[in-house]
Amino acid sequence: MRTTTPDSPTARGRWRRLTSAAATAAATAAALVLTGLGTAPAASATPRTTTNPAAKVTWTTTPCATPTHKGDLTCDSLRVTGGVTAFEKQRSARNGVTPKAGDTSAPSGYGPSDLQAAYGLTSAAASNGSGETIAIVDAYDDPNAEADLATYRSHYGLPACTSADGCFKKVSQTGSTTSLPSADSGWSQEISLDLDMASATCPNCHILLVEAKSASMTNLGTAVNEAVKLGAKFVSNSYGGSESSSDTSYDSAYFNHPGVAITVSAGDSAYGTEYPAASRYVTAVGGTRLAGSSTGRGWTESVWRTSSTEGTGSGCSSYDAKPSWQTDSGCGKRMIADVSAVADPATGVSVYDSYGVTAGWYTFGGTSASAPIIAGVYALAGTPGSTDYPARYPYTAAGTSALNDVTSGANGTCATTYFCTAGTGYDGPTGWGTPQGLAAFTG
Repeated sequence: MRTTTPDSPTARGRWRRLTSAAATAAATAAALVLTGLGTAPAASATPRTTTNPAAKVTWTTTPCATPTHKGDLTCDSLRVTGGVTAFEKQRSARNGVTPKAGDTSAPSGYGPSDLQAAYGLTSAAASNGSGETIAIVDAYDDPNAEADLATYRSHYGLPACTSADGCFKKVSQTGSTTSLPSADSGWSQEISLDLDMASATCPNCHILLVEAKSASMTNLGTAVNEAVKLGAKFVSNSYGGSESSSDTSYDSAYFNHPGVAITVSAGDSAYGTEYPAASRYVTAVGGTRLAGSSTGRGWTESVWRTSSTEGTGSGCSSYDAKPSWQTDSGCGKRMIADVSAVADPATGVSVYDSYGVTAGWYTFGGTSASAPIIAGVYALAGTPGSTDYPARYPYTAAGTSALNDVTSGANGTCATTYFCTAGTGYDGPTGWGTPQGLAAFTG
């Protein structure tokens, strides 16, 4: 549990890779025994709970958002525990259904049709994606991943995606389908979120879940390489940690894959940079607050920020070189983010999960939601050029109707305004904006 407030983006990022003796002890003592499933490690320490007075919604950090071991990367997800979400407000206004706070029996977050409508994907989601594979890279094993995914897809009327029909495959970082990592109840929540968001945006895509044996950069990076080796052209990563001088070597070892769209969440600790979002070879995905509106689009978005220590990440990298297609003048190195999608838990997405929690429907937020959403958009747009770095694609569409320019909100205080404050055109928290169809995600 965070006991002090970091004073800077660098300190805030550094905290995420550290763990106290108390946190380690709490993780060890908190092993969760599940009926019929053996012992599932209850990941990390006491979660941080957040109340948003304006939205009257409460949420808690997913257990994997706290590192279990020194050097671990952490997931970027938060789970709603009570209150009335944006989806429930809209549903109540339409049909008079009174929301039930924390009810797990029915979805309380945005579903596939909402996300497809918000990002101009409805037609493409129905017809595109066949033959494409989205890889989801996470740490540890989710024993219920396939069953939970089936429940989500069945509820929303999406095509079945199972190991039996060849649509879904789960492997370890070495490609084994039988020798999988140990199970973890915290990372299982993250896995459910990632699988459901990839399904929501690209229902016809195949899904490859690659599970690293731990949350270290070495093992997660090895899982990324395995995903590419197995043929995935779209790889989603919803984790991160503080930057370090080793990051440029990680770039070449794990993320330099021309012809593959690799998306990475920008982080949930508000203004400040994370790795691997800072890698020059990936698409760094920021987070927004998404709500229905009376505009022509029918939706409105602003920068997601809950507090000085919670919101979408952004900023100027300390180590990674600036890619040639990124031309903002205030940052001499890699700038985060490139694009964005919904991440605010108060306007969060619906997820079905059953491992380590009461089986049922939950609403999640965090940039762990936005990264697989954008991976799905890339997949709908088609296979990237074999020598392309797809992170550049949105830059070629910058300033056009292919992207919803997010112009309001900030995720902190910074000396260079666009590093943390939205405005017309490019800004750190939301990049060039959110998808409006596929044109900004194709070569």
